[in-house]
Amino acid sequence: MRAIQILGVPIDLGAGRRGVDMGPSAIRYAQLADEIRALGLPCEDLGNISVPLAEQSTTPDNPHLRYLPFVIEAAERVRNSVISVFSDDRMPLILGGDHSLSIGTLAALAQVFKNPAVLWVDAHGDFNTPQTTPSGNIHGMALAVGTGRGAPPLLEIFRSEKFISPSRVALIGVRSLDPGERVLLRESGVHVFTMADIDRRGLQRILDEALNKISAEADALHVSFDMDVIDPDVAPGVGTPVSGGLSYREAHLVMETISESKLLRSLEVVEVNPILDEHNRTARLAVELIASALGRRIF
Repeated sequence: MRAIQILGVPIDLGAGRRGVDMGPSAIRYAQLADEIRALGLPCEDLGNISVPLAEQSTTPDNPHLRYLPFVIEAAERVRNSVISVFSDDRMPLILGGDHSLSIGTLAALAQVFKNPAVLWVDAHGDFNTPQTTPSGNIHGMALAVGTGRGAPPLLEIFRSEKFISPSRVALIGVRSLDPGERVLLRESGVHVFTMADIDRRGLQRILDEALNKISAEADALHVSFDMDVIDPDVAPGVGTPVSGGLSYREAHLVMETISESKLLRSLEVVEVNPILDEHNRTARLAVELIASALGRRIF
């Protein structure tokens, strides 16, 4: 039984809309630690990783890589903190914050494990580069960086240039892609399962196929769950909402299937924006989903 180590990353500099920096607090307020302990799991909250503030910036912003120095600083702190948590008896649970924090998580995963696999559950591809991004927001580049694509200063966060193999990455629930990242994803080798695929073939079949494709000979599974993969009618408090997402039960099925696979080695839940939420509804759902990933069942 691994002890759950909670790390908050209150960053919103990688996103185009402020507010997701309050996500870790909102998820904690929804009784995250109590829910984990109710499952019989040891749980320790390590607090928040220090993140620079946008207001501290004194240099002109790069329109293709917004807040780049600050995002790098935060990602390096995330990488080092997550590495320090990984052990045979501890599992990191990272709370966001925007998805740029995942650059640090993936760098830690690549450094600690030989053949890590990644399940990226998201409405977006997060596979832009400075050449394809329409916004310059680095949260839309995190997965591309994790597979070795993107701006050199971001790639340098991955020490020894060890990245996540695209063949060990599955993207599930995507329904909003920029033209350039669509091309990059098709060429990458990442396994992409859109909402249209889920509609046609069913979510359970998609999940089983995705896990089979990425987990063969993998020594760790990291799950990065962006709350915007869920339909905004169910999860309104997210950084970049897109209509047509997973239902309440489908979101739980994702997490229940991950738990049943016995492969989970690290988990992050990102992009909760309390400013846009309704009475902390989305953060409460995030806690429920985390509990499902860690073993809670209906019966």
